[in-house]
Amino acid sequence: MRITITSMSLPRPSRKYDASKQALRSCRVSQADFRDASAPATVWRQVRTPAEVQADTLPQEDQDALAREQAVALEFNGISHSALLCSPSDLEDLAYGFSMTEGIIRSAADIRGVDVLDGEHGSLLQIEIASACQHQLKARRRQLAGRTGCGLCGLESLDEVRRQLPRLDAPEHSPDAAAIFQALDTLRSSQPLHQLTGATHAAAWCSLQGNILAVREDVGRHNALDKLLGHMLRNDIDPRSGMVLISSRASFEFVVAVSAPTAYAVQIADELGVMLAAFARDRSFTLYSHPHYLNTAESKSATSP
Repeated sequence: MRITITSMSLPRPSRKYDASKQALRSCRVSQADFRDASAPATVWRQVRTPAEVQADTLPQEDQDALAREQAVALEFNGISHSALLCSPSDLEDLAYGFSMTEGIIRSAADIRGVDVLDGEHGSLLQIEIASACQHQLKARRRQLAGRTGCGLCGLESLDEVRRQLPRLDAPEHSPDAAAIFQALDTLRSSQPLHQLTGATHAAAWCSLQGNILAVREDVGRHNALDKLLGHMLRNDIDPRSGMVLISSRASFEFVVAVSAPTAYAVQIADELGVMLAAFARDRSFTLYSHPHYLNTAESKSATSP
């Protein structure tokens, strides 16, 4: 496999963030979700003392907030399928996104309903799907519990790791560097749970102009993306109309990331026709696949009449 890496380091754009108030509200989780997804805690902070000081200072008691992590079981048409560890917020979005990324459903219309049942040891998602999806469900059936950081736990064979996906057509419209930088500028302020706890990942849906339109957070990076995709499915959002920005690294399931990608992520992005941008920082980002999809001055002049 040949890997082409292109680094972009550009002057920061002066474009202002002009998302509507409604778009900003969609970035936030509800107050009820906040209560569910975080918990107060008493902590003791130890400060490192200079070497010449003979004795360490005593830990100081303080108050902090911790991200909650709980078990969530998924049940399809009354059949147990998988168990995850995740943040207890936006669980209906998780049900839709997980069902789609697992290949169980073909569209949001395949889900007839979702019931969220809270119990002493976690939550149960009872998902009713169309009978036409029973074959896909059987093919992807998991017997083991999932983990917070792993998207493969419980798969029964190596053949299930990578499903065959069609290569995407070249995009008619794509973001430019200024749009990517603008989305990066506003990502952190759109993560209230991370600001409160410092322990969650985020997946953001952004317009091609760089406006953040929706954000989902979770202690698990896979869960955050599934929640975002579920939100998009439930609201019939065309994935060709924007881009996804994630705060975690890009492993083989992901195609866009603030942090580093893995070799498998680059391979899949290259095969599927997806522009992969990673190591996105304040003043630069790196393109690992299909750099010609970036909307540059050259591409604009080439397509103008």
